[in-house]
Amino acid sequence: MTYPIYVYGHTVLRQVAKEIDREYPELDKLISDMFETMYNSDGLGLAAPQIGKSMRIFVIDGEPLAEDHPEMKGFRQAFINPQVVERRGEKVPMNEGCLSLPGIREEVDRESVIRIQYYDEQWNFRDEVYNGYKARVVLHEYDHLDGILFTDKLSPLRRRLLRGKLNDLMRGKFEAEYRTVLPVNR
Repeated sequence: MTYPIYVYGHTVLRQVAKEIDREYPELDKLISDMFETMYNSDGLGLAAPQIGKSMRIFVIDGEPLAEDHPEMKGFRQAFINPQVVERRGEKVPMNEGCLSLPGIREEVDRESVIRIQYYDEQWNFRDEVYNGYKARVVLHEYDHLDGILFTDKLSPLRRRLLRGKLNDLMRGKFEAEYRTVLPVNR
């Protein structure tokens, strides 16, 4: 099943997501549906809040970047109840986009090395260190679980300059090749 993507301005994107337990009904199906939704939306990652579910889970498949970033080859993973326990290294600027902010791309500074603890799809505990592009993609999706969007990391001036585009998103004035859910009462 392919879910629609919740667009900027929707309250679920600003909530701190809740942990899920091992007994969550049909978790395998949810994870499979999240990957399917991500692929159908041409995304590299997808967090549960982006499909309207305030849960601490996200999926990533870095294979489309493998030609330019060889470390992304085979990097396909579900992250359940993740916790970033360490951020270090130089903050590196890089252009980012987001399925919940269609048509907007900006330079975002992120730490170059992270350590993250999480459960995988089989509920195996993982404690891993990622660097470079892997760290960036993981941090982008992880931020969604804390109600943070990449635009929050921009300078106040840059956010002011984007205000019109962000307002357009909330009004549905954008193009996307995937189904979306607009915020209500806007």
